[in-house]
Amino acid sequence: MSVEASGGAVAVEAHSLRKVFGRRIALDSIDLRIGVGEVFGLIGPNGAGKTTTLRILATLITPTSGEARVFGIDVVREPLRVRRLLSYLPEEAGVYRNLTGMDFLRFVASLYAEGYDERRTLVDEGIALSGLGPRLHERMGSYSKGMRRRILVAASLMVRPRLAIMDEPTAGLDVAHAVHVRRVIKKYAKEYQTTILLSSHNMLEVEYLCERVAIIHRGRILAVGTPAELKAGLGAQNLEEVFMGMTGGAPLELEA
Repeated sequence: MSVEASGGAVAVEAHSLRKVFGRRIALDSIDLRIGVGEVFGLIGPNGAGKTTTLRILATLITPTSGEARVFGIDVVREPLRVRRLLSYLPEEAGVYRNLTGMDFLRFVASLYAEGYDERRTLVDEGIALSGLGPRLHERMGSYSKGMRRRILVAASLMVRPRLAIMDEPTAGLDVAHAVHVRRVIKKYAKEYQTTILLSSHNMLEVEYLCERVAIIHRGRILAVGTPAELKAGLGAQNLEEVFMGMTGGAPLELEA
């Protein structure tokens, strides 16, 4: 099972990445390489270190030791340069409840666009990605969880990041909203060659979206490969069996 990015340029790389919170080791010297334009999944039990990894790469927290680079830029030494290249969607992201969906898209576009024409282009992209139609003119405080997630995903992708980091992009969504979000992610990665790094507890989702997957447990990467490689390695029929076989059906803990 390969631990290398599959040919071509590298978007994300981490070497001996370690993070300690007090006496607890959240990450224990992990290595990762993710190729440009790749959709890469990070899966593991709660408390395995998924969110810690994503937050380090998004420059929100610093590692205890080791290094990580996004498109060759060190996330600790040059965090501002890294942030210009990525978008980050946390699992529990909130919305501005008194803004309409359209106002929110315009606000996000204004943070990235250099002029009116570019801002209009980004907003149009956000409108299409959200798929919310007339509901964009309503206040987001009236949105369902699925609608909120759709507009957050749209805002995250419409700015055309080189790297989109998504933590549980469809957590808690009904089937219709989850299917929409997955289709948007897959379509966007293909059309714009955006590198996407996501975590999810939904193994069917991971298998549908991800070209390669890393399994993390107790702060260590246990295996990296395509879904087919991971299944073949354990003689498993699906990623759920791979997950259970490698983590031993680990009990859920508080996420790191």
